[in-house]
Amino acid sequence: MPQQARVSVDSITYLKLIGAMFMWGGTWIAGRIVAQELPAPLAAPAIRFLLAGLVLAGYALVTEGRIPRPQTGSEWGVVTGLAMTGIFIYALFFFYGLKHITAGRGALVVALTPVLAALGAWFFGQERMTPLKLLGIGIAMLGCLTVIGNGNPVALLQGEVGVGEWLILGCALCWTAYTFIGRRATKTLSPLAATLWASLLGALFIGLTAFLQGGIELADWSWRVWVSVIFLAIGGTALGFTWFADGVKRIGAARASVFVNLVPVFAVLQAAVLLDERLGLAVLGGGLLVIAGVWLTTHFSEKSA
Repeated sequence: MPQQARVSVDSITYLKLIGAMFMWGGTWIAGRIVAQELPAPLAAPAIRFLLAGLVLAGYALVTEGRIPRPQTGSEWGVVTGLAMTGIFIYALFFFYGLKHITAGRGALVVALTPVLAALGAWFFGQERMTPLKLLGIGIAMLGCLTVIGNGNPVALLQGEVGVGEWLILGCALCWTAYTFIGRRATKTLSPLAATLWASLLGALFIGLTAFLQGGIELADWSWRVWVSVIFLAIGGTALGFTWFADGVKRIGAARASVFVNLVPVFAVLQAAVLLDERLGLAVLGGGLLVIAGVWLTTHFSEKSA
């Protein structure tokens, strides 16, 4: 591939990843609204992923003339792994975690994900851990820790850790597993097919759990809940998951996961506008560090590889 074409493809990939992170930042706002307004919130993610799967199926019919699906037992296995880690278990941790902590702080806890993904990729011999890549990840993480500590980067490590923090930490572990399973899935499946069937299977798993849990009263949902669910389905899942899977396929799990450091930045900014959360200079400074770390990792680590 000519160098100019390669640069163009990489630029589009980076823009898609940034767009996915912006929407994922918004999922924390929507998730917080759902978690706070619904005593039993699992019906919301069930509808979210069902709608996302249907949207993706319709898009596939329009663009490809058919709905792609896994053909082998191995492909169904990895899609089920995606559904279990990145959708079903993640949703349990996500919505019940947001009952205990704010949207902005929850997103900042999940900033641990790129470190876990990069270390995992290095440990399993999938990607090299270059000094510049490590430096970029460190700068991005320092920015996230600075944001969550309002200027004190070790604040997260001090004091007691509540159930909300542990549940959201579980989100980071689930997403790390989803990232690596997604890399395997996209070797034989398109990002669209993998996301479509993972969404439908995840909706089934969550829906069954919500039914057993009870308390599903859709008629009592406010317009805020419905808008949140629709955004979670179309923006946070149909587009966000597909673009992220495409990024993993094109630039690798560790480098794509570094972009997750942008999620807390976007979450904090959107929370300031939509939830009236306070936005101080420490947040802005930490956000700039996150962006600098992401740029350093994706730009210079490629040149040094």
